[in-house]
Amino acid sequence: MDCWPSIVVATPAHSAVGGPLSYRSERLLAVGSLVRVPLGSREVLGVVWDCPTVPPAGLDPAKAKWVAAVLDGLPPLNTRWLQLVRFAAQYYQRSLGEVALAALPPQLRELDNTQLARRLKRRAKALAASGVAAAGDPATALAHTLSDEQSETLQALAAATAPVLLFGATGSGKTEIYLRATQQVLEIAAPAAQVDAETGEIGQAPPATQVLVMVPEINLTPQLEARFRERFEPAFGADAVVCLHSGMTPAQRLASWLAAHTGQARIVLGTRMAIFASLPGLRLIVVDEEHDPSYKSQEGARYSARDLAVYRAQLESKALAALPGHPAEPGAARCQVLLGSATPSLESWHAAEQGRYQRLAMPSRIGGGALPRLRLVDMHHQPKGAVLAPPLLAAMAERIARSEQCLVLLNRRGYAPVLACHACDWKSSCPHCSAYRVFHKLDRTLRCHHCGFTERVPRACPDCGNVDIAPVGRGTEQIEEQLTALLADARRPDGGPPRVARMDADSTRLKGSLEVQLATMHSGEVDVLVGTQMIAKGHDFRRITLVASVNADAALFASDYRAPERLFALLMQAAGRAGRAAEHSAGSEMWVQTWYPQHPLFTQLQRHDFPAFAAEQLVEREDAGMPPFGHQALLRADARTQDAARAFLNAAAQAAAELPHRADVTLYPAVPLTIQRVANVERAQMLVEAESRGALQRFLAAWQPVLHATRSHPDARGLLRWAVDVDPLAI
Repeated sequence: MDCWPSIVVATPAHSAVGGPLSYRSERLLAVGSLVRVPLGSREVLGVVWDCPTVPPAGLDPAKAKWVAAVLDGLPPLNTRWLQLVRFAAQYYQRSLGEVALAALPPQLRELDNTQLARRLKRRAKALAASGVAAAGDPATALAHTLSDEQSETLQALAAATAPVLLFGATGSGKTEIYLRATQQVLEIAAPAAQVDAETGEIGQAPPATQVLVMVPEINLTPQLEARFRERFEPAFGADAVVCLHSGMTPAQRLASWLAAHTGQARIVLGTRMAIFASLPGLRLIVVDEEHDPSYKSQEGARYSARDLAVYRAQLESKALAALPGHPAEPGAARCQVLLGSATPSLESWHAAEQGRYQRLAMPSRIGGGALPRLRLVDMHHQPKGAVLAPPLLAAMAERIARSEQCLVLLNRRGYAPVLACHACDWKSSCPHCSAYRVFHKLDRTLRCHHCGFTERVPRACPDCGNVDIAPVGRGTEQIEEQLTALLADARRPDGGPPRVARMDADSTRLKGSLEVQLATMHSGEVDVLVGTQMIAKGHDFRRITLVASVNADAALFASDYRAPERLFALLMQAAGRAGRAAEHSAGSEMWVQTWYPQHPLFTQLQRHDFPAFAAEQLVEREDAGMPPFGHQALLRADARTQDAARAFLNAAAQAAAELPHRADVTLYPAVPLTIQRVANVERAQMLVEAESRGALQRFLAAWQPVLHATRSHPDARGLLRWAVDVDPLAI
């Protein structure tokens, strides 16, 4: 019997075809099935969204294209996954096909049935050859002794019915909570297969329970993966833990996705992309460092993985509660979401204040260690031109002599942000962007960090010929170089000179380099580590007793209303790298070089008083009507000229005047972005604000067809693309 499946395929972001397309099939297809279908001159991967037995109105059956193949080797994607994708597409104002197909592994989109069968067969052989470890004794895996705070937190977590915000100090043992909560979920027995009362047929058995653990950045996955593998592979098998992130090869991503989709993988560790992993037995979602802005995508569908985690847990819980005869054990009929941070986002903190989230606190460090003491270095009292204060250097030398480690934070990679000629005022501006190219001394290049344009450093000023061109400002390369020179007289206990290393996006670019650098820190080979924010969070370096921030002032007076929140979180997270071993905690310190030591942010930081900081910030946000007390979206436009970009935005605003929900929102004038031009593309944006999330969503939904129509406005000729960014992190 023929059917007429509605199939979602990948469509351009602003294509008029945003929903499912109708095809024809010789047999009934299960919703969620993966198929290959013709699209224009190509054959592409699609997801069956519906499969009616009658053709849709207006479709000529004779002209309908046939489904080319069904990927029968894979189980269909379940309805909760489809609901998640549908919600993300609607909420973040993207097409259904764009979100759905982007959530699948790129290599899966290229495979036909034969190729997929070959992959699955190879995978089965590999599993059989390696052998699956017999289930071990869970008590052995959980031999770690819990603190009283950890025990109380686990008890409260087991009883919680709302999303949980785990507010734990750095070094308080949040990771152990994640491990224990995972263990409890994996031990939940799956419900037995249901028997049809009329036919007596036994249905398919529900999948084994699964856990999703998310981290904000790829560099945090090796450490967490090692701990999860050590804990769970002996009891649950060699294939129990898989990773999903953009640093993996296409083949690796496909293998991990297949393991999760088929239920072979019990635990998935990943970055924000992992929120869309197909996990049929999902019972727990952990979002570590939930405050981190990396959870918000800045391209394509600009989704927040943290917010989608909360929504996905609700979907899974509703589905579990609706199952007939679901297990009665605590936690068996729900999917829990656990948001962890020492510096929660103000949105999550406010949700906990309102009672929508349950906040669990772990204020003490494991072993009773103290939090690092904050020392503010007033740069007015230091030698003129000093990059690193002499007292700080002396303190670092003392640490090195005791085989302790130091961490120096500067959130700017490269040697210097600008190369300049002081004779004619030439600067190393990028010809394609409204930004400067960064001077990288190691390979003698000027590199734009926005478009990637790179040139060799000129021998003389390109404008006046002056050979005396010099770097302006400082980056991690320069701090590494200067520390090596300034600490040359310091000595390790063995009498050798200290070793200074650098960790940033440049030094960890090559495959395997991150793991090597982390290993040198853990082994004690490195005495001083210089790096960007990637070293400031999540890492458990046991020998670090001193952390220094050399340029925190840049964020104190930024125009972005989120800048104080981000700076406080960055410094508090960085401080948390010091004194993590109980024997070193008493003498651990965080040094901050500043020209504004009386700033109130530093006062709260000295007390490690995040609640006071959050309360003050939330009062300011409420007075200004900023999130979480107001709701925002940005309409962004990229064009060949700034005039075309702003003309599109202005035309869209004018066309919105007659929309039914126009009075519920405020549209601000179109303005250029802070970095106006990137890769020869001019960028502008328009802010949309509303008092309620519902009002904003109703307006954006009504505005979508208007935006598609405005694209062809005569004044907007030269427009390249536009996008709506809901809940933007930067304005």
